[in-house]
Amino acid sequence: MSVPVKIRTEGSTGIIELSRPEKLNCLSLEVHQLIDAGRAKFEADRSVRAVLICAQGKHFCTGADLVEVKGKMDDPAALDRFIGFGIGVLRRLEQSPLPVVVAVQGLCLAGGIELMLSCDVCFAAETAQFGDQHAQFGLIPGWGGSQRLVRLMGLRRALDLMFSARWLKADEAKEAGLVNYVVADDQLHSAALAYCQKIGTRSRQGMAEMKRLGREGLELTLDQSMRLERDAALRHLPGAEVAEGLDAFANRREPRFEQ
Repeated sequence: MSVPVKIRTEGSTGIIELSRPEKLNCLSLEVHQLIDAGRAKFEADRSVRAVLICAQGKHFCTGADLVEVKGKMDDPAALDRFIGFGIGVLRRLEQSPLPVVVAVQGLCLAGGIELMLSCDVCFAAETAQFGDQHAQFGLIPGWGGSQRLVRLMGLRRALDLMFSARWLKADEAKEAGLVNYVVADDQLHSAALAYCQKIGTRSRQGMAEMKRLGREGLELTLDQSMRLERDAALRHLPGAEVAEGLDAFANRREPRFEQ
């Protein structure tokens, strides 16, 4: 029996690959458990500097495993565990000290877009399409889509996307702030991996702090978030990695940060 998620490393990049294209890489409880285990494994490995989430086949992910969802509809406790565990998995990706990059091809819909939204940087193939299909079938998002879409796109554009259930082309998704880079279909994996390897030369500690400040600051007032940054800078600046970076700058060489 094939494994629905494959975990491996390439250089300093930990790769989490959705690997059941015959089911359009839909998200089951097992898939979420394996994504979560992969993230935890990479966080514990000091040689890993970034995580790349990608998928086999024509499409990235078209949503939750509806067969599994239907099987839990008459069991409120099981349904709550299914939804709650998925929320936790995506939240832990969002809060991970590692940068999480996602590479999207084909369709990225419903639960698939919720997975994409929990990542930090998104690469999209030119022919990729993004959408939230829940309203079309009388459903609502359950893994954070209604909250993260509003934060990234703004309220009106997010509500339009959810109400209409329309699909955005890759360039439209980039214009809306959902996608960072649009690349040729045949260059998707190599471009996303090259980005991960590039940021893999950065200070792991420094990137973790920047990610934490950016994400936590969104929930605070400007004065509170500025204090958060000030306190972080006071802790970070006297450290060994800053000393290494400044010495590298002074001597016109590439810094060599510890793992």
